[in-house]
Amino acid sequence: MFSKEESRQLRETFWTSFGKSFPRKWILYDTKIKGFSFKFHFDTKSALIALDLEDDLENRINSWVKLQSLKSILLDDYLPHAIFEEEYFLDNGKEISRIYVPLKQKVSIHNKNSWQDVMVFFNTYMTKFESFFIEFEDILKD
Repeated sequence: MFSKEESRQLRETFWTSFGKSFPRKWILYDTKIKGFSFKFHFDTKSALIALDLEDDLENRINSWVKLQSLKSILLDDYLPHAIFEEEYFLDNGKEISRIYVPLKQKVSIHNKNSWQDVMVFFNTYMTKFESFFIEFEDILKD
């Protein structure tokens, strides 16, 4: 087991290493669409990339309808294993809509032996997610 401080340091080291290993500017929160953001998630049990819709219900529904209209393109051409969840609850109880791709293998941010696999997964799949976004940004912004 790790103390909170050791865990914090491991997380910090992972994200610093990821940034140095794959030095590029990710879109993440800079989508120019309110409540529409890309996320990396890595904890002691899993890793995933996600597109979260966190705006008010009306805007979330509008964005979700647009993403649903592009679902077959996203699955066929970019992320065949993407999971669409219109109602997704965060650990804090907040309801969002999420499209995500989990890393299938068991990983932990506390296990440095799994870091390289997670970094490659993040780089590969977030790049594909961002390519989809860039291709269809005009549709998603309307």
